[in-house]
Amino acid sequence: MISTHFEGITLPAQRAQVAKSKPQGRSRVGNGRALLANVDGRSVAVRRLKEILAQLVSDMGGDPSEAQMIICRRASTLAVWCEEQEAAMANGKDIDIAEFTTATNALRRLLADIGLGRKAKDITPSLERYLTDNYSEATR
Repeated sequence: MISTHFEGITLPAQRAQVAKSKPQGRSRVGNGRALLANVDGRSVAVRRLKEILAQLVSDMGGDPSEAQMIICRRASTLAVWCEEQEAAMANGKDIDIAEFTTATNALRRLLADIGLGRKAKDITPSLERYLTDNYSEATR
């Protein structure tokens, strides 16, 4: 059996599963009890971040993988930052447009990565609606 060495730790090459941590050994962020480490979750920015994150998770069907959740968290953070910059600009303050554009483009890419691309709304009427609209006696 071939082993892999990483900073003094030897790991078997054919490991069946990655060891799961015990719930009591996980961080508050890792076990879902906190959104960010050492941050008061009552601030306006964190409340907005939670709102956006919840909406993104809902749009994904409510059960994202850990990788999708990481992308959603980053997208939520960028969305809040962009909203703060927009508010500052609306209040007459100068913003760094290059920084804002970079953040907006990064946000767009993150949202595309989690599959939230724009989808055309289906406006095709049902057969019943089509017949009612085009062949009912009221239209004659």
